[in-house]
Amino acid sequence: MKFNKHLKNINNYEAGKPIELVVREFGIKEDEVIKLASNENPNGVSKKALQALNKSINFANLYPDDSMFELKNSLSKKYNILDKNIIIGSGSDQIIEFIIHAKTNQNQGILVSKTTFAMYEIYAKHSDTKIFKTPSGIHNLNEFTKIYQENKDKISVIFLCVPNNPLGECLDAKDVYEFIKNTDEDTLIVIDGAYNEFAAFKDENKKINPKIISEFKNAIYLGTFSKLYGLGGMRVGYGIANENIISNLAKLRAPFNITTPSLAAAIAVLEDEDYIYHSLNNNLIEMKKFEEFAVKNGIKFIPSYTNFITFVLEKQDSTQICNSLLKKGIILRDLKSYNMNAIRITIGLKKQNEIVLKHLKELL
Repeated sequence: MKFNKHLKNINNYEAGKPIELVVREFGIKEDEVIKLASNENPNGVSKKALQALNKSINFANLYPDDSMFELKNSLSKKYNILDKNIIIGSGSDQIIEFIIHAKTNQNQGILVSKTTFAMYEIYAKHSDTKIFKTPSGIHNLNEFTKIYQENKDKISVIFLCVPNNPLGECLDAKDVYEFIKNTDEDTLIVIDGAYNEFAAFKDENKKINPKIISEFKNAIYLGTFSKLYGLGGMRVGYGIANENIISNLAKLRAPFNITTPSLAAAIAVLEDEDYIYHSLNNNLIEMKKFEEFAVKNGIKFIPSYTNFITFVLEKQDSTQICNSLLKKGIILRDLKSYNMNAIRITIGLKKQNEIVLKHLKELL
């Protein structure tokens, strides 16, 4: 059977290994596995979200509210924006897919950093569109500007991952705003803020305010409930932009793309301020332990504004390190798929981190 030729050039996204795989392959008890590979919230699901989930199951026989009024209303209050400026997706990556299909074609492509979230490139390849990359792995706005100015007629979408996954570095908000000012109104600037809450908690200068959509008509801010809010398994994300952008993206959204339990959990966790603060504070405290470990043991790392840290290895092989840890029930993310000899470690709970650092010291 024949398929479109451009599919041959697409590699599947490499997700973090599941706990079940380690249990099956190495016979390790499920509660002894430490998964720090996918940047999930190690604090589990918030109590308020769990209560909402349990209640929502009673309505599992009914389709969800396709207008998603309650969740949009909660987000509009949080960010002081209008409901019509919000679109809800099955994870923020679904909205990325909408953007690619809505704005790109074989003549109008995307501009991304050399090393960034893989789904930008994968979705672009779905549409057989052009992909422009900066020379540097981390976000360098001078490089973005140069490539954009030289290929303005060929670039319709620019992705800024703020902070950047899988590296962890983060642009200052003022520099992002200045960059947007110098782009054409028909070029869509995507600010992927999947980890921006962590960045803002660590450094106010990194905070991107979604209300920038009132100033920049060609910008869209993406957020997710998979990281800070602890709902990776629920698959809920959102986009915030002016009404024209949102209404066009909405044409690509399938009906009922978010489940009733997912909506209920997302609404509830937005109100759980104690859970949110505890998650942010635990991340900041525990992150310092990984930084101190790296400095003490001469390991190169990228200063991170996320809930993970990237160790760049010089002598050891990242795949061998990750495989050795896997046999001990520790799941980390090997970045070889990004052409990097590096490992990305989600910041876990205190006890988890102590165990991981103990084994890393033995191996590194």
